[in-house]
Amino acid sequence: MKKIKTNAMRILDQYNIFYHIHEFKIGKEHIEGYKVAELIHQPVEKVFKTLVLTNSQNEYFVFVIPITKHLNMKKASKVVGQKKLELLPLNELTKVTGYIRGGCSPIGMKKAYQTVIDCEVKNLSTFIISAGKRGLQMEVNPLDLEKVISLQIDDVTNNN
Repeated sequence: MKKIKTNAMRILDQYNIFYHIHEFKIGKEHIEGYKVAELIHQPVEKVFKTLVLTNSQNEYFVFVIPITKHLNMKKASKVVGQKKLELLPLNELTKVTGYIRGGCSPIGMKKAYQTVIDCEVKNLSTFIISAGKRGLQMEVNPLDLEKVISLQIDDVTNNN
């Protein structure tokens, strides 16, 4: 049986970046991040989620944060030099990124957007993000992502 390759996986292949795929069965319902970590048998600290935000000029910004944390909107806005950001409405996600909820990867979006990964990633040699399809997660070295997307690492979550 042929393995599925997503845009995110193809891009990493082009750059010869090693990644490991974690696959799990999924239904139609949305699955919370902690459940994804459980399904792929990985610690929650390694699993990150991708959020897309927008400003009043319809410019888009991508934030990749641990599933255990919440995005701090003030910190996020400041990091990308914006007065105010808000979450992109779900009904616009596919149009803007090419991905759907639960399968949104920071790699391989329709366009290159400013991307910020939370500083928690500095504590990890690899972390897990969506591979671009629901039920597929990819484990990758965060430093390798700098070869394929323009990113910065900064503190953008609430301190727990």
